[in-house]
Amino acid sequence: MQGEWNHKIFSVTAKSFEHLALEIFQFQYENNAVYRNFADAVGKTPDCVSAIEKIPFLPVRFFKTHKVVTTSFEPAAVFESSGTTGMTNSRHYIKDLELYEQCFTQSFEMFYGPVADWCIIGLLPSYLEKGNSSLVYMTDRLIKKSLHPASGFYLYDFEKLTDTLTGLEKSGQKTLLLGVTFALLDFAGKFSLPLKYTTIMETGGMKGRRKEMIREEVHNQLKMAFSIKTVHSEYGMTELMSQAWSEGEGVFSCPPWMKIVMRDEEDPFNLKSYGSGTINVIDLANIWSCSFIATDDAGIVDPSGTFRVLGRIDGSDLRGCSLLTV
Repeated sequence: MQGEWNHKIFSVTAKSFEHLALEIFQFQYENNAVYRNFADAVGKTPDCVSAIEKIPFLPVRFFKTHKVVTTSFEPAAVFESSGTTGMTNSRHYIKDLELYEQCFTQSFEMFYGPVADWCIIGLLPSYLEKGNSSLVYMTDRLIKKSLHPASGFYLYDFEKLTDTLTGLEKSGQKTLLLGVTFALLDFAGKFSLPLKYTTIMETGGMKGRRKEMIREEVHNQLKMAFSIKTVHSEYGMTELMSQAWSEGEGVFSCPPWMKIVMRDEEDPFNLKSYGSGTINVIDLANIWSCSFIATDDAGIVDPSGTFRVLGRIDGSDLRGCSLLTV
């Protein structure tokens, strides 16, 4: 059954997406008590759900208060969200780490080519210190898959990071510097060097370390410090298995098994496939948790399927992975 689901998820096409989404909705309704109780409470049961627009999306905050799992299993890992002191963090119980690894590897390579072509450097100090981070797990596996001797994590040794990047630039090595926003800004404030072969990718996350800044401000500071034309971004969260990627200007694209739909702030059951509103995510790979998540992020989806994140909606928790606004 597990292998059968994996095959369906990673072979899905635009044409078959809705059919598979409805099949997964039925499966999760039958095997996920938290999701079933929510669907029953809002009157969205399988007998009245015949299209994506009718599927109920579980509010992301349920991951703070409930164990959101489909079927019963012993988790291979439990990822926990970042947050400020005193906050209740979300927990995502992972049945299959190989599935998670396939998600981020396959989607990364769709947009950036083979991992083995890259030197990958992670600048994720707060996440490394906390532990249980899905972002750290993903970055660690990408570092190992890159097989480059200079790939690795950095904490606060910016001088060593500068020396490493300088050497990689001299050799013309394609490099990804993936970092939490506040750490990238700290690095940019202390060291300025032109980067021709290095891609800067911010993952969000001010975590109270700095005043809130709009994404354009952040990207402009990084562009000036490193003489680069664009700053890339990754959109993911603890509660999901999949990630969307931006190759610049805050415009994100999803892998084939992930889709963004918008909900109306006034009527959360009024869904639309494009336009502005609050972001709902369909992540078919989240088969053993919940594939239909109502986030607390405001955004805009283009008819092409690309999207922008505009910030947090009023009254939502501020979490490390998404404290930027546009």
